[in-house]
Amino acid sequence: MSQDCEVIVVGGGPVGVMALALLGHAGVRAVGIEREPELWEQARAVHFDGETVRSFQSMGLGEELSARIKPMCDYRMENEAGETLVAHATGQMGPQAWHSEVLFHQPEIDALLRAEVERLADVELRLGTTLLDIQQGDGSVRCTVRTPDGTTQTLTARWVIACDGATSTVRRTLGIAGENLGTDDPWLVVDGHLRGAAGIKGDMVFLGRHTRPALWIRLPGDRVRMEFKVLPEDDREEIATPAGIARLSRGVLTPQHFEPDRIAVYTFRARLATSWRVGNVFLAGDAAHLAPPLFGQGLCAGLRDVANLVWKIRLVSSGRAPESLLDTYESERKDHARYWVQQAATMAGLVQTTDPVMAARRDAHIRANPADGYPSAPALGPGVHTGPADPHAGRISMQPMLPDGTRLDDLVGRRFLLAATPELTAGLPDPVRKALEAESEVAVLTSPQFVGQLLTSVEASAVLVRPDRYVLGTAHTPEELEALLRLLPLAGTPEPRREMSPPQQENIPQA
Repeated sequence: MSQDCEVIVVGGGPVGVMALALLGHAGVRAVGIEREPELWEQARAVHFDGETVRSFQSMGLGEELSARIKPMCDYRMENEAGETLVAHATGQMGPQAWHSEVLFHQPEIDALLRAEVERLADVELRLGTTLLDIQQGDGSVRCTVRTPDGTTQTLTARWVIACDGATSTVRRTLGIAGENLGTDDPWLVVDGHLRGAAGIKGDMVFLGRHTRPALWIRLPGDRVRMEFKVLPEDDREEIATPAGIARLSRGVLTPQHFEPDRIAVYTFRARLATSWRVGNVFLAGDAAHLAPPLFGQGLCAGLRDVANLVWKIRLVSSGRAPESLLDTYESERKDHARYWVQQAATMAGLVQTTDPVMAARRDAHIRANPADGYPSAPALGPGVHTGPADPHAGRISMQPMLPDGTRLDDLVGRRFLLAATPELTAGLPDPVRKALEAESEVAVLTSPQFVGQLLTSVEASAVLVRPDRYVLGTAHTPEELEALLRLLPLAGTPEPRREMSPPQQENIPQA
């Protein structure tokens, strides 16, 4: 069956448009559909981590993103009495060679991503286009859509990535159930400009007040966000008025100093789709998982989904990897997402308790266990890595800043990276070494100035890093390295090489 493209992306939010942009850079033809006719002008997500910024870097957008974000310099949680229970200084450059936590105004990020999609030749985003039905068969997926002029059209593709949000039409049409991992709790979110007033000290502050749990976030420029738990006795119309907001914020957001541009009640939810793949259709982002906005991992998790999936689609599409590689998408990402949903749901329960006795117990627990207030990232689930026997496998690699001020990924591109000592690669059998030198999908670097810091971080003589920057595995001997290279999911004869920009360079010679 003829196909309109290789991939249809359903949903034009940041996860869907990131998927389109990554597919465009990978040379994979894709069409995105979004039911809204124009860019959504109100903010939803406000936080990225350093790993997410690194994903923008992979498309040459790191510096453009930097101009639109604000490093998050401090994070803390305080209780009803104003006591700081846990605090972290987060403004430093982190192991991803970017600030570890950053804050932003989402419409600016959406506009950046959409401009990149418009620039790329192999992808397009069709606005005002609504998915009506989805059917599979004969190795294709057929999407029936309603176009802006009201006509019905059928689009066909080899794969579909459903990034159509919490109320996903694709998930519902495929009959995929959701697992509930927490409670549903309504919160009032207030975004706007704070002028001529100091606000609350800190960039992100969880206000664990049992009388009214709240959250404060200081965004770029004069923008701020506050969120307030909606209590059963609240008049929802009154709390959304200027006077109501001033009262809930304890005088922080007053009509004299605060100009709101969004006031809405939304619900904290903790959900995980029971299946992330049906045939050639994949769920990603909020269609696959929902978490309360604690730790700011909701959008980050969605962007990880598509970063994980796109490099695998590229290799399968080009004939360099078997289709079974795509089976590792759900197995790797689902467990990782589950961890963050559960962590956020647990923290939401701690932060938003309205029981003074439970709040006192929470305060005592956090004082004794401050690490619980800022959990570390988990490893991927089973997939394209050596597994739990290697403590670094399945975890995001660090990115060194090179002596000339560039970052390692800019040298490697979106390929596998083998970073190793010269002695280890020299010890490989000749056929293995020659095959490695001829493999355009693997960048080989042995110069200490490039990879010394990376090797130190994994305490090994070699590390194999995937295109999404996760560690496939480490090695200490030539024999271990040979076994590690056999895990590369590469097979078949390469197609004529298509540019993957940036950077546009061939296999890097050993140095």
